[in-house]
Amino acid sequence: MLDATLTALADPTRRAILARLAQEGEARVTDVAKPFAISLNSVSKHIRMLERARLVRRRVEGREHFLTLDPTPLDEAAAWIDDQRKLWAWRLGELEKVLKDG
Repeated sequence: MLDATLTALADPTRRAILARLAQEGEARVTDVAKPFAISLNSVSKHIRMLERARLVRRRVEGREHFLTLDPTPLDEAAAWIDDQRKLWAWRLGELEKVLKDG
């Protein structure tokens, strides 16, 4: 799932959609699409990618579709990044010791 999260985050339109949902909460798909100078169909494709990455949940009420941010995949990605940061900090620290001693 990390791959799907990182792929979804790679696009600025998708990041903007997530930022909007994070700041303002649940929103109708049409409201989410308004600020973008692309078709509703194009925004829908971005939303589907966010849904596949589990970053966005959709609720249907009659003809209206509402989107909500699910931060869980972001938390998982942040934990992985933090683990990598710690690992590389340790490795570089060990390398620095070897270079100073040698």
